[in-house]
Parts: sequence; structure tokens; C-alpha cells
Amino acid sequence: MDWLNYHHLYYFWVAAKEGSIGKASRALKLSQPTVSTQIKSLELNLEEPLFLRDRGGLTLTDSGRMAFEYAEEIFNLGKEFQENLKGIGSDRPARLRVGISDVMPKLVSHRLLAPALEMRKPVRLICEEDKTETLLADLSIHRLDLVIADAPIGGSVRIKAFNHFLGSSGVTFFGTRKLADRYRGKFPGSISGAPLLVPTEGTVLRRSIDRWLSLKGYVPRIRAEFHDSALLKVFGREGAGLFLGPTIIEEEICREYNVGVVGRTEEILESFYAITVERKVRHPVALAITQTAREKLFGDGDSDSISTKP
Repeated sequence: MDWLNYHHLYYFWVAAKEGSIGKASRALKLSQPTVSTQIKSLELNLEEPLFLRDRGGLTLTDSGRMAFEYAEEIFNLGKEFQENLKGIGSDRPARLRVGISDVMPKLVSHRLLAPALEMRKPVRLICEEDKTETLLADLSIHRLDLVIADAPIGGSVRIKAFNHFLGSSGVTFFGTRKLADRYRGKFPGSISGAPLLVPTEGTVLRRSIDRWLSLKGYVPRIRAEFHDSALLKVFGREGAGLFLGPTIIEEEICREYNVGVVGRTEEILESFYAITVERKVRHPVALAITQTAREKLFGDGDSDSISTKP
């Protein structure tokens, strides 16, 4: 097959969604023989059966399921393209599809993305949270415009994408008022013996915490480990132990979780990156996010360094 007939693919897509040729023909306002013939032509061109036909309707074959997934992506992108094209120069919202690594602190994610909703032109944010590897796969096929993560793409990831450093923050130790009063006085030495809530092993922040503890010789009592940073903070709010958060959102954490500050250190850093398939950020909304992060959130207005992963 040299060229895919998208009319045939569209008829197949509608039939798969509707579940029968009859329903598809009514949706398409075409006769049943016409729809059947077009789908049959697609199967002949692909040299693969897409449906198993029986009295109960249509059942997708393995090839049919694959074709449906691609067709779903193709026609949804086409619809989005038309909507965005019509929105140029109008009040229709621009779209930014952002993937947020599931280890990102939620309050930091909000601070990073908030500028998108403060632009003059209306913006519709579409946010997806998942493991970084999954988000990067979606970025590579343009299902996402931007990925926000706590680490750059490593050499083992075989995706052509670029890391845009946003900034770094030291960390603050938090606890309930009772725990904060108890461990604040001799901080950071008071960390030894203190109950501590930490991220799970393998995360960037956990490795930084472990290195710092080892270097200083502090031995806290690790009470629990969490993959979800928001859940960790909920346990901290309820008095299960001390916990860490980026100093740049210290006030928000104290207010949101009703906790106090135990102490701060710049020896543990949390860094944040925007990852795109472009060497330079061109999407106007994504550009506003990266610039605001550098200039206001992290106070590093002169930093425009970009590390790349070819």
C-alpha cells in the first residue's frame, strides 16, 4: 500500500465506534452497501481483516484494534487542528497539553502553570499526570506539548527531546506545630532521631536526602515512604513525622497543611525542567510558563541555558 485512503479509514472508525454497519451508515448518512464496500476496500489495501462480522455486530480483530487506536488519534488531532485554526485571531482559547511527572510537588506544578491562565488570550490547559517515561512517550508522538519534571531526560531515554532548565530550590523541613517546636531549636542536628517522612527510593529527591543524611551523619527515624508527594504532606499534617518541601513554596505549604517550619537547607536541592521536542520553546503559552518560572518563581532571569538530548 503506497497511500492510505483516509475516507475509508474514517468510515471504519465510525463503524468501530458505532458497533455496526447499520448504525455507522445512519451516522454517516450513507447507504449500508457503500459503507461496507469502503471498509472492505480498506481491509484489502491493508491486507488485514479489521472486523469479525456476526449477527451480534462487529468485533475488532487485533489489527482492527490497532487501526482504531491510530484512527482515534488521527481524527481527534484533525478536530483539534480545525478548532485551533479557527481560534487564531479570535477569543477561542489556545490549548496547551501538559504532562506533569507524578513525583512533582502539586503546589510547584500549580505555581509553574498558573501564568498560562493569566494571559490576555484565553488558554485551555489540559493536564495529565503520569510517570515521566509514559509522558515522554506521549510527548514524542505530539500528544503533549510540554512535560514538567524534576529531572532532565537521561541518556537511556531514546527520544529526541530537549531539557529546558527552569530553576532550583533548597528545601524546608516542616512539621506540626508541636513537632516544629520540638525539633527547631537544634536544627539541623535535631534531625537525628526525629520521625521523618520521605519519598520512595529511586526518586531524585530521595537520593539527595540520603546523600545529605549520610554526609552529615544524621540518622532520623524513617516512619514512612511515599511516591505521592501530596499524600506524604497529608501524613505530615496529621503528625506522623517531619517532611520536606521546596522552600519556594514554603508559605503555601504552611498555609495549606497548617504546619510550621523546622529549618531550611540549601544543601538539598530540588530542580525542575520543562521538556519539549523543540530546541527552543515556541508555543506561546509554554514560553510564558518557562520565562515566568525563571524570572519570578526561581529569580533567575538571566538563565536561558538549555541542555539537549538528541
